[in-house]
Amino acid sequence: MEKRRFALIGTGNRGTTMWGKDLLAGWREHVDLVAIVEKNSLRGERARTIIGSNAPIYEDIDAMLAEVKPDLVIVCTPDHTHDAIVVRALEAGIDVITEKPMTTAVDKIRRIIDAEKRTGRRVDVSFNYRYAPTAAKIKELLNSGEIGRVTSADFHWYLNTKHGADYFRRWHAYTENSGSLFVHKATHHFDLLNWYLDSDPEAVTSFADLQNYGRKGPFRGPRCKLCPHTGECDYYLDLEADPFLDTLYEEPSKIDGYFRDGCVFREDIDIPDTMVVSIRYRNNVHVSYSLNTFQPIEGHHLAFNGTKGRIEIRQHEAQPWEVKKEDEILLIRNFPNGKEALERIVVPHFSGGHYGGDDRMRNMIFKPDMQDKLHQRAGTRAGAMSVLCGIAALQSSRTGKVVNLADLMPELTNDGSPNSRRVE
Repeated sequence: MEKRRFALIGTGNRGTTMWGKDLLAGWREHVDLVAIVEKNSLRGERARTIIGSNAPIYEDIDAMLAEVKPDLVIVCTPDHTHDAIVVRALEAGIDVITEKPMTTAVDKIRRIIDAEKRTGRRVDVSFNYRYAPTAAKIKELLNSGEIGRVTSADFHWYLNTKHGADYFRRWHAYTENSGSLFVHKATHHFDLLNWYLDSDPEAVTSFADLQNYGRKGPFRGPRCKLCPHTGECDYYLDLEADPFLDTLYEEPSKIDGYFRDGCVFREDIDIPDTMVVSIRYRNNVHVSYSLNTFQPIEGHHLAFNGTKGRIEIRQHEAQPWEVKKEDEILLIRNFPNGKEALERIVVPHFSGGHYGGDDRMRNMIFKPDMQDKLHQRAGTRAGAMSVLCGIAALQSSRTGKVVNLADLMPELTNDGSPNSRRVE
């Protein structure tokens, strides 16, 4: 089978590992890295060494497209830049894989969708959580009708002080770059809900605030490496203690001024760190969602309530106690009728990122004849709906009003689907 010749656009952590080194290590018979595009030439060189490639490095996407003419580009740049790169690749007749979120604003969503329709090329959005074995099992249970018609869901995501704080060190800490964590991080979670429920979010209301990071901090410095408060700051990051991050970011920062150990208490940080959302879906499912970014634990709690029962899971990813390397899904029946009232379904953790989700997504995209029975492969509409949900949540948190998605992008949300209603 002919290999897909791909160009990697952006060499941060995700690009260098997931779509660089790891992709070539496991799928080399299906892909060939033919170019790397990175504005920071030193970071590009460091990333190429880590990946183990001899692909040429370009600082400009147009020069790369003109000279290399790949079959596919993989976009791993900051979120707000995705649309320009995706559209440029599509217009050059090239398929695209973009990291989530697909983009950060309504006009950017339009640009991507219009270009995909106009060019006839394909955009895949990297929603790897859909592919995790536990998520797939939950989807199968929902599809089977075990709990009847779903009426509501509770979804609460916890980021610990290592993972959560990292968003506030980097470019993500500014709405202009990331759309806030309602878009950058919660796009994963909103997409899971959309996929699980097989419906579109219709109306969103939320509360959000900055309660721990940014201007709420007790002190601040120029960056961790130069900070006079390293001995008293709970969030001090010693970049030299992480050879991967130090190699990829420290010396290259002399070129672009981007420091990987930015102070989490910078006063100009403008994204919330504590978020709660209520969502109503077109199929009348009501959802309660929250995201917290400075917890002593990492993981999530998810429950679906139906007319015949409940599906519940508490997934532990990091916590100060030992847990088994498996997830336990609770299937609880209202009316057992000869079955167990409580059925415990154990799903082992698999190797690879996101408990095997990353590997299964790469299999789906790159291996031939893969069956997509659960509709896990996500395109621009899925990417758009999750971003719109995040945009609506941020807007609601700032205005105090319910936001109807149909008001944000009527051409996508007023598409003839049943039960479409406005909330005033």
